[in-house]
Amino acid sequence: MLRHTLVNNFLEHSAGRFPDKVALIHQGKGLTYAEIDALASSLAAVFMESGVRRGDRVAIFMDNSSEAVVTIFAALKAGAAFMVINPTTKAEKLEYIMNNSRAKVMATQGSRTDIVSGLGCPHLQTVVMAGAHNGGTPCIRYEDAISAGLGRAAGPACIDLDLASIIYTSGSTGHPKGVMLSHLNMVSAAHSITTYLENDENDRIITVLPLSFDYGLYQVLMGFKIGGTVILEKSFTYPYQVVETMVREKATGFPGVPTIFALLLRLKDMEKRDFRSLRYITNTAAALPLSHIRRLRELFPHAKLYSMYGLTECKRVSYLPPGEIERRPDSVGKGMPNEEVYLVNEKGEKAGPDEIGELVIRGSHVMIGYWGMPEETTRCLRPGAYPGERALFTGDLFRMDEEGYLYFVARKDDIIKCKGEKVSPREIENALYSLDGVLEAAVIGVPDEILGRAVKAYVVLESNARLSERDILRYCSQRLETFMVPKYVEIRDCLPKTTNGKISKTELKTA
Repeated sequence: MLRHTLVNNFLEHSAGRFPDKVALIHQGKGLTYAEIDALASSLAAVFMESGVRRGDRVAIFMDNSSEAVVTIFAALKAGAAFMVINPTTKAEKLEYIMNNSRAKVMATQGSRTDIVSGLGCPHLQTVVMAGAHNGGTPCIRYEDAISAGLGRAAGPACIDLDLASIIYTSGSTGHPKGVMLSHLNMVSAAHSITTYLENDENDRIITVLPLSFDYGLYQVLMGFKIGGTVILEKSFTYPYQVVETMVREKATGFPGVPTIFALLLRLKDMEKRDFRSLRYITNTAAALPLSHIRRLRELFPHAKLYSMYGLTECKRVSYLPPGEIERRPDSVGKGMPNEEVYLVNEKGEKAGPDEIGELVIRGSHVMIGYWGMPEETTRCLRPGAYPGERALFTGDLFRMDEEGYLYFVARKDDIIKCKGEKVSPREIENALYSLDGVLEAAVIGVPDEILGRAVKAYVVLESNARLSERDILRYCSQRLETFMVPKYVEIRDCLPKTTNGKISKTELKTA
């Protein structure tokens, strides 16, 4: 498999190999590799003429779209780092990200003119606007920029240690943290993942995940790296339309998160559709319950199901080979190629088999650090095996069996101290998911005068389920140790979700 140096090489090399092949399909319209490469080069020239220099930041505040994809590669071709910001981000948070990163350019869509026009961003020099807008913000039209930059020279030569992207994630301080990723970080991660997924130019990857979510972003990057075709959907808001597109376009890869698969399994007449082209499914963000695994395998019998674990600070950590998913469904697998993972116990020593410890990661995919947050960076990136090396201490608690398979226990911050015992929310959630009729579950700690913290479970039921809160408590009493049994159970129609489709425990804790 070809090893690239820079992220923009993914596009450039595939444009050289497959110039007339459709690289991207969005809203039924296809763009070839040659077309996207030319569009990105044109826009890069305009960025440079507007003052963008090597290492500057370009913000992309757009829905999933072909314009967003072109802008990502245009920023890289100009020697800049791109930042994809979730299009649902509100003004206050958006202004913080723009000022924190000191972005020189923002690319956005006309539908967001109102929010952009009200921003106070002294570093922002240029706004590129795609589509119709009301004229409230001085800007360059995306379509005009593409025309103006045709045939211009490429950007400055970068090396793989240069900054390629900043991805903003939720921060414990209340402000988002900017994860800095070099070209080396992103190329290394993409190479390892496409290796174990066995991707090649015949793959057609459909993604409904936002490009602001690294899991969604990498579907485009990896698709372009292998010379495949990416089918880019705006979201999973209209699941039947996505399923129709998946079948029509003969998708071979479908990445998702548990909330997406829970919705998918609720759809009617799915067994009547032809999914024979689907080669693999990937899941991350949280482990799939065994009941969902079995139903997905029945629905997509020709597809391999990869259970994975990752975090933005290094993109991906582990994957479970599909052949192991029935034998150890609660495992997120082993470390991926070109990476070392181990656990450290409370004494700072390497943990033994089945001993709980903090997950530590070594590899060229580990982030540079957090933008403008040296203390946060020092807390996560600590001395590694060799002088000068820094390893990533994730803050996630795991256990590892004798064969090296990882089992998620909890975030350090999520552990509930109840009756003097340390309770893992994940262990309780796994028990809840094993109860027939439970579609989604989330467990948090709530204040309690006697216990200090009490366990509370939130549950969403299958449409035909007839479970009561008492039924759920009785089941937990049969499956869990006494101190783990929830004191409270609340059945809801739905659970709050983050913009990336994960269940938001933060919202549950503040409700």
